[in-house]
Amino acid sequence: MEKRRIEIMDTTLRDGEQTSGVSFSVSEKLTIAQLLLEELKVDRVEVASARVSDGEFQSVKTIAAWATENGYSNNIEVLSFVDNGVSVDWMLRAGVKVQNLLTKGSLNHLTHQLKKTPEQHFAEIAHVIQLAASNGIATNVYLEDWSNGMRNSPDYVFQYLDFLTQQPVKRIMLPDTLGVLTPLETFLFISKTKERYPTIHFDFHAHNDYDLGTANVLEAVKAGINGLHLTVNGMGERAGNAPLASAIAVLHDFVPDVVAQISETSIYTVSKLVETFSGVRIPSNKPIVGDNVFTQTAGIHADGDNKNNLYFNDLLPERFGRKREYALGKTSGKANIEKNLQELGLKLNDADLKKVTQRVIELGDKKETVTKEDLPYIISDVLDSSLYEDKVKIDSYVLMHAMGLRPSATLSMVIDGESFEENAQGDGQFDAFMNALTKVYHKKNRELPRLIDYAVRIAPGSSSDALCETIITWETSDRKFITRGLDSDQTVCAIKATQKMLNII
Repeated sequence: MEKRRIEIMDTTLRDGEQTSGVSFSVSEKLTIAQLLLEELKVDRVEVASARVSDGEFQSVKTIAAWATENGYSNNIEVLSFVDNGVSVDWMLRAGVKVQNLLTKGSLNHLTHQLKKTPEQHFAEIAHVIQLAASNGIATNVYLEDWSNGMRNSPDYVFQYLDFLTQQPVKRIMLPDTLGVLTPLETFLFISKTKERYPTIHFDFHAHNDYDLGTANVLEAVKAGINGLHLTVNGMGERAGNAPLASAIAVLHDFVPDVVAQISETSIYTVSKLVETFSGVRIPSNKPIVGDNVFTQTAGIHADGDNKNNLYFNDLLPERFGRKREYALGKTSGKANIEKNLQELGLKLNDADLKKVTQRVIELGDKKETVTKEDLPYIISDVLDSSLYEDKVKIDSYVLMHAMGLRPSATLSMVIDGESFEENAQGDGQFDAFMNALTKVYHKKNRELPRLIDYAVRIAPGSSSDALCETIITWETSDRKFITRGLDSDQTVCAIKATQKMLNII
C-alpha cells in the first residue's frame, strides 16, 4: 500500500525566531534556510514576517534570490497580513512567491481584536487573496486561534472554512496558537474538519505550552492532516513549537502508513548549528538531540546491551547521525568500562578490570563524569599502584596560597606505622609540600630523590574540570624512575605521584 505523504513546513526562521532574545543575522538565516531545504529536505520554509524591519527585508530578499537561483522559489514562505495589499507589496519587492496570510480563526479574536463581523473579515481576505494572485503570489491561510475557535465557536470556524474552501488558496493552516489542545481534542477537531472537507490540504501548527506539542502532532497525523509546522529544537514563543526531531521520530516509528521525507541523519547537525546561531542551549536530556539521550550510565544497562542489546529501542542514535555512549562514573559497572575500552582498542584481564572499575567509581564520587579519554590515564595509575606495597601514607595536608604571602603546606603522614607532622613554606604550593616532606625525611635521616622533570597533561577535548595526570621523573644516586598521579586537581595529582615515589624508595 502506498504511504500517505506528510508535508513538513519548518518555521524556525519565523516562529522560532520569536524565542525571547533570538535574532538571526542575514547570513545565519540564509545558511539555516539552505540546510533545511538541501540537507534536512523539509518541503517548505517559513522565513519571516512581512513588514517587520529593514533587516528582515534584507534577509528575505537574500534568501529569495538564492531560492530563485536554485529552484526553491515555491518553497520559501512569508507570514503576511490582511492589510489591503501592504504585505503583498513588501513581498513583491523582496521577491517572495508564497504568502501565509494571518486571519482570525476564532470568533473571540475577530470580535474583540478586529471588532468586525465575519462578513467584513471574509471580504477583506478575499481582496488580499485576489491581489496576491494577480501579482503571481500563491496564498496559504492561517486561522489564528483555531483551537479555541473549535472549542468555543465551531459554527464560526465552519462558516469561515465554507467560505475559504471556495477561494484560490493552496493550504489552510490550523494553529493551536496558545498551545492549549489535548491530544484527544486535536484528533477530534481535525477528524471533523477532514470529514467535512476531504479534498482540502490542511496543515497543523502545534505549540508546546503544556508539553503536548509532539503528542498533538501524532494525533493530527492519525486524524488525516496533510502537513505539519515544526521548528528545530522546538524553538518558538513562550514554551516553543512542536520540535522537528521528536515529531519526525514519532511519525516514522508510530504511524506506519505515512511518510515524511526528512533526512534523519541531518537532524543533529542542523540542530547544533541552530543552537550555535540562536545562543539557546539544547537541554542535555532533550529527546533525539540532547547531549545525554544516547548515553547509558548505569552499569546494568551496558551489561544488557552486551547481552543482545536488551536496553536498545527503535531510537537508534545512528539514525540521527549520532552514536551510543557509555558514561563512566560512580554508577559504572565493568560492562561500561569494557564498552569504552573496546572503542579505545584496549583489553584488560579480570583482575585489572576490577581495579580500574573501582578507581572509576572512586573518581566518579568526586567528579560527575569520567570520560573515555581519561581511561588510559586511570589504567596507568591503577597498574602503576600495584607495583609496590603501600608502606608510606600521606593522611592529610593543608595547602595555603594567599596574595602577598609565601605559599605554605602542613602535612600529616605515616611511615611504617610511625606518624609525622610538619609545616613549611615554598615558592609554590607543591614546593611548600615538598619542603615539609623533606623535614620529615630528615628526621628519619633519609634523603629524598631529586625531582628532575614534571609534566601535566589532560585528555584531548577536556574542560576545566577534567582529570589530569602529573608525571614526575625522580633521580637517585643510582637510577631514574617515573611516577604518575591522577586527579581533577593538579596539585593533588603531584602529591599522589609523590606518595608513589615514597613507597617505591
